[in-house]
Amino acid sequence: MVFGTANRDDVPAADDDRVAAAAAALMIEAAVMDGHFDDDERETISRLLAERFEIDGDDLAKVIEEAEAAVADSVELFSFTRELRNDFDHESRVQMVEMLWEVAYADGVLHDYEANLIRRVTGLLHVSDRESGDARKRVLERLDIAAGAA
Repeated sequence: MVFGTANRDDVPAADDDRVAAAAAALMIEAAVMDGHFDDDERETISRLLAERFEIDGDDLAKVIEEAEAAVADSVELFSFTRELRNDFDHESRVQMVEMLWEVAYADGVLHDYEANLIRRVTGLLHVSDRESGDARKRVLERLDIAAGAA
């Protein structure tokens, strides 16, 4: 299933771009929370965007570049989460939280700032703490990281 709305054929390309940019911005925000945006995090974000939004090459590079600029210029999360909340069904919002957990663990370590950001985004996306916890567990299993070690 493609990440986002149930029927992607009904969504204009500009909406797809805006939603992908908002998702990228949240993932980049999660990546930079610990003061570093390393290659592992960048590769994870690129892979997740390519998989979920079916973008690659120059389009992918452009989305990431624009999202980095948006994060650098932004002091709030609401506009990014509003975009996703308005476009995504509940299941897709849970998947977005799971993507954020994957970015946070891309370097193998969960920092307090990253966890705090995901908690705030979870609330703004109207995803429950339990659903976020389940998403985190799926990521830990997928990445083969022990919950206590991370």
